[in-house]
Amino acid sequence: MRDRYQQLVTSSPGRFLARRVGLPEPPVLRRHRPGDPVAAGPVVLGAAPGGRLAKSIRPILAAAEISVREPGPRAEARPDGVKPHALVFDATGITRSEQLRALYDFFSPQVRAVAPNGRIIVLGTPPEHCADFREATAQRALEGFTRSTGKEVKRGVTSQLVYVAPGAEDGVESTLRFLLSGRSAYVSGQVIRIGGADVQAPDDWQRPLAGKVAVVTGAARGIGEAIVEVLSRDGAHVVCVDVPSAESALTEVAARIGGSTLTLDVTADDAPRTLAEHLVDGVDIVVHNAGVTRDRTLGRMDAPRWDLVLDVNLSSEERINDVLLDQNVLRTGGRIIATSSIAGIAGNMGQTNYATSKAGVIGMVQSLAPTLASRGGTINAVAPGFIETRMTAAVPLVIREAGRRMNSMTQGGRPVDVAETVAWFASPGSAGVNGNVVRVCGQSLLGA
Repeated sequence: MRDRYQQLVTSSPGRFLARRVGLPEPPVLRRHRPGDPVAAGPVVLGAAPGGRLAKSIRPILAAAEISVREPGPRAEARPDGVKPHALVFDATGITRSEQLRALYDFFSPQVRAVAPNGRIIVLGTPPEHCADFREATAQRALEGFTRSTGKEVKRGVTSQLVYVAPGAEDGVESTLRFLLSGRSAYVSGQVIRIGGADVQAPDDWQRPLAGKVAVVTGAARGIGEAIVEVLSRDGAHVVCVDVPSAESALTEVAARIGGSTLTLDVTADDAPRTLAEHLVDGVDIVVHNAGVTRDRTLGRMDAPRWDLVLDVNLSSEERINDVLLDQNVLRTGGRIIATSSIAGIAGNMGQTNYATSKAGVIGMVQSLAPTLASRGGTINAVAPGFIETRMTAAVPLVIREAGRRMNSMTQGGRPVDVAETVAWFASPGSAGVNGNVVRVCGQSLLGA
């Protein structure tokens, strides 16, 4: 779906008009294309005294062929005039609130010099892993800093906080590559936790899912179709699942990426057994993407609307997970990735059924994370905001425009933005990323 307002204000006359009257100017986001470098320019790397991550980050950046700069003058003051693509700061050495001044000292002289579509990444220690309450307090403060910088910098620049548990230093590379690249163009203001795990880096970071089998529900269109395409691009064989009425579109999607199909109503009593029998040799990646909406305010909602949304969006996923885990259909080290929503975080008028189901997805992820970890696997969720699909195209104009503009990117996301986040969760290098819910919403003001 076209964003005609964005097209207008990125033209010369439209840009002039927007600036004269103070209208928002949505930036053109740099999204990943095969063959792109991880970072579009140099990275400035800094650390608070006593930080434990900077030393392990340097070889990661070198392996990704990213040049590293030491903190210094603004980009325009450098002899080469090249602006940094990213500012990366190891804040794990901050153990007292007084030491938070290190954030100001590093970022204030340089933040305005970050190139358009640049990145700000702060690395910290999860408060629950801190040595005492004062360190935990200081580390929790990092969240307010990164969320605020994400709202200040504009120009397509994103800002993230990555908490790395002690002992998980070797599990950072996949997440850094994702956050520094165009794959994370519509992800900002997020807090990501990396725990200890047996991380197996892929042989080829361009095709990290080579040899893997993935299954994606709701695969015939929209976000599901994009997930299928990105997982296939990254090397996976994808089993595309959707309801029988979508068989024609499903077959077309699978043929385009060399995948296979399974027509299935995920709410059917025998759906878990049918899926398990189809995946007789096992599966590495399961993406619960099938979902429906049946909007109505609670006082006017009939029971069938409530029951259908809860069954499709939540209960069917639980039943399928039970079979995948109990019958060992999900291979050791497997990934389960669910689709939640910012409605499940912030709520939404007229969507008590939908928001309940999507909040339940978050509960499922958090409660199952220890079980998946014990099997060497992970479970995580994406929580999309306003994504440009045929469904959002049907939203009334005023509400649609509010959804597009009420975020730090002042625009809607694309299905591929959700798909890239799913692929990062699915990567073998993301074994330490477990129990996370990452919003793909351009740092929406809702639930922020």
